Amino acid sequence: MKKNPKIIILGGGPTGLGAAWRLRELGYENWVLYEKNAFCGGLSSTFRDEQGFFWDVGGHVIHSHYKYFDRFLSKVLKKDFYRHQRESWIKTTNSWVPYPFQNNLRYLTKEVQLECVLGVAKADIEKAKKAKNFEEWIINVFGHGIAKYFLFPDNFKRWATPLNKMDKGWIADRISVVDFKRILENLIYEKDDISWGPNNTFIFPKFGGTGEISSRAAEFLKDNVLSGRGVKSVDLAQKQVVFNNGQKDSFDYLISTVPLDKFLKLSKDIPKQLIAMVNRLAHNNILVVGVGLKKEIKTTKCWVYFTDPDVPFYRLSYFHNYSPFNVPEGNPKKFSSLMCEVSYSRYKKENKENIAERCIRGLIKSGIVNESDRTKIISRVVYDVPYAYPIPTLGRDKILKSVQLFLMKKGIYSRGRFGAWKYEIGNMDHSFMQGVEAVDKILNNKKETIWSL
Repeated sequence: MKKNPKIIILGGGPTGLGAAWRLRELGYENWVLYEKNAFCGGLSSTFRDEQGFFWDVGGHVIHSHYKYFDRFLSKVLKKDFYRHQRESWIKTTNSWVPYPFQNNLRYLTKEVQLECVLGVAKADIEKAKKAKNFEEWIINVFGHGIAKYFLFPDNFKRWATPLNKMDKGWIADRISVVDFKRILENLIYEKDDISWGPNNTFIFPKFGGTGEISSRAAEFLKDNVLSGRGVKSVDLAQKQVVFNNGQKDSFDYLISTVPLDKFLKLSKDIPKQLIAMVNRLAHNNILVVGVGLKKEIKTTKCWVYFTDPDVPFYRLSYFHNYSPFNVPEGNPKKFSSLMCEVSYSRYKKENKENIAERCIRGLIKSGIVNESDRTKIISRVVYDVPYAYPIPTLGRDKILKSVQLFLMKKGIYSRGRFGAWKYEIGNMDHSFMQGVEAVDKILNNKKETIWSL
């Protein structure tokens, strides 16, 4: 490796900041981070509307699998955060069910309980191991009842992709796999079972939403961070990046967090067959609809999933419960903020023009607010997030292996939620650590443990 190689980082989201943080920690100086926006954060950004409500780019809760990330959070947030016990629910057409659905069937009608339990009794884990896609996996693990009443409608609303086009290999700790004995015990003894999952406790910044983390981190790194630098092209042969403002910069190594399909189209040096391959990768998009009210909404809930097809959003976050400073005056006794997420894709079209009104109707239908509360709505905002979830489609891993091996031979590390195109390592902690590990790989040839082919 060349002594003191020049490292360029594209993108100031969690991955780019993770790489920059590690370089600063190591005392390495020959690097620069370029961010297309005027601020850092990427998909972990937060915006303040004209009425003083703060809105995240989608529902984020911060939990960590890594001590390194914990130390980073402690450094940037200090004591400016709240620690919450998760309370999440599922709203079906007729019932409110604590999350996870399959562990809390007692909240359903007796008829639906029976259908779900009989379905689980017929489930076949051995068949699930051989399932050809995510849809088959769900049926073989959970049975038709749980699939019908929750997992099918929930996952289509969330992914905006037919489940038979999705692989099953991404699941890991994302879904609570069913335990028949546990289901029966919970039903018979009427037990709540709500503590499952890696995010059963989470933290949230006191001020500025999730984006406060990126804003504070960028302050530590500002001498090497240049904002307002969108990328026009990348010359792989010359190892040069050209920006929209005409600026150019050369690199020995490039850590890119640009969505993989977009990055490949920035260079004329990419083989056509690789372009054709990345064009088969899929992602969904999200409309974040914020509804701010001059009214107290008393609830201990954090967020709710909605299966009703007549309710456009798949998830609602009671954002005023994450931090009182997410609402004007820091006063949730006077103001409330409801953050709705609506996914869309070529398989699931959404009318952006009337989405706010449809979300309000969905809130009313679900009993979250009343029709009379319309007069108390003082803010309604819509944020369009064109790349939200990278979809773990069938054949994805084969595509990623070919593309990533090509890029790494050129000194390019494509990492992060959309740089790696792996949802299963797309949480904030995963993404941040991908940046950290990319730096360690470049400078010290240390094996990456989070990202892999």
